[in-house]
Amino acid sequence: MARNPGRIRPALGVALVAALVFTACTDGERRDGLRPGAADLADPYAPGAGNGGYDVASYRLAVRYDPATDRLSGRAAITATATTGLSRFNLDLAGLDVSRVTVDGKPTGFARDGDELLVTPSGGRSGGTRFTVEVDYGGVPVARTDGQLGSGGFLHTADGAVALGQPWSAASWFPVNDHPSDKATYDIEATVPDGLAALSNGVPGERTSAGGWTTWRWAERSPMASYLTTLVIGDYRVRTGTHAGKPMVTAVPASLPETGPEAASLARTGEIADFLASRFGPYPFDSYGGVVVTDGRIGYALETQSRPVYGPGFFRGGRPNPNVVAHELAHQWFGNSVALSRWSDIWLNEGFASYAEWLWEEHDGGRTAQRNFELEYAGTDWSRPSVDPGRSRLFGTAVYKRGALAVHALRRTVGDDTFFQILRTWTAQRRDGNATTEDLVALAEQVAGKPLRPLFDAWLVGGTAPALP
Repeated sequence: MARNPGRIRPALGVALVAALVFTACTDGERRDGLRPGAADLADPYAPGAGNGGYDVASYRLAVRYDPATDRLSGRAAITATATTGLSRFNLDLAGLDVSRVTVDGKPTGFARDGDELLVTPSGGRSGGTRFTVEVDYGGVPVARTDGQLGSGGFLHTADGAVALGQPWSAASWFPVNDHPSDKATYDIEATVPDGLAALSNGVPGERTSAGGWTTWRWAERSPMASYLTTLVIGDYRVRTGTHAGKPMVTAVPASLPETGPEAASLARTGEIADFLASRFGPYPFDSYGGVVVTDGRIGYALETQSRPVYGPGFFRGGRPNPNVVAHELAHQWFGNSVALSRWSDIWLNEGFASYAEWLWEEHDGGRTAQRNFELEYAGTDWSRPSVDPGRSRLFGTAVYKRGALAVHALRRTVGDDTFFQILRTWTAQRRDGNATTEDLVALAEQVAGKPLRPLFDAWLVGGTAPALP
């Protein structure tokens, strides 16, 4: 996508996306006012992702996976509300076969079109109607090896599997409205051969075994974007405890030393979360944790909600890496609780998480945030914007580091008291919702009591180095 070297552009999403979705939905309108829901939310950073015409409230997933055959079978129960009259609606689902679909308990017609599942309920659904669709499905899940972060989707591993990735992963293992603008709660049951762990998001539930299989249960009661779901299956040492009265679940592959840098890093999860809460406001979820994976195809860490997943590259130095833990935990506020409305604003996730690394490093006795700011400022390519960076640079340095520079410039401009008030107000008012850059600028100006748009323009999208505040 073309860059905008000038001002932060007004919410592309609201008017333009609405028009695109309306155009898509009016195709095939019937006399009763019902029409097919859009098969694409028209986000240019995730073409084909998401669907229009409904809003999901909850997913109930029950999956069974056998690593010996790499086959997954599942049933998904999805409760949603039609936001317009629907003659048909779509779900994203890649690669897997569908054997049965019901809507409100009644078998219904369905078809496949690439990675889309088209569902045609009898009589359609009028706007405002709540409905539940159940999908029985199965097959060998698919992975993608061409992602900007590396491999993602459902990855078969030596001892199990890992479902992970950004901006795409969920549709590789369950039918979903696969865009962060439609958050929902989740109940996840994963049945795996005895002796293997099945780790996912949220609060752990009862674990049961029968006939050589064990079912692990998880519940995430705070709304979650679909790409933040995860399922990690394998031979793990799982530690379950509590922190601040909430469950803490961490897991490290059994093949790694019990006293290795991976376990030592995860052991600081509670301490780091508490520090970040002192800056950002209360921790937003009902559980804590983290999971380390050893598959070399996963060259990243991801802020999967309540339980980040860390790839092996962060621990190759043989020393603990609390900075990456700080980064992924900061996302629990910035990116997870307050989620994106559109992918072009990803700096709202990565800029704040990168800045949290600077805050943590200073707190932990390392370089100050000001020193990190000075070093990063000197080496920044100002021709690359943080907002709307272009699809090929969705995870580029401008998003992460230039975004962090903008955060610190805001701090220098308004002072510490107002700065942290802005952050805590943002995380409180936008908790469990979605937001845009425009929303942040408006909130910052409101709290600070002065215009700040020129500051954000200069530090996020301006083509030359801004003056130091």
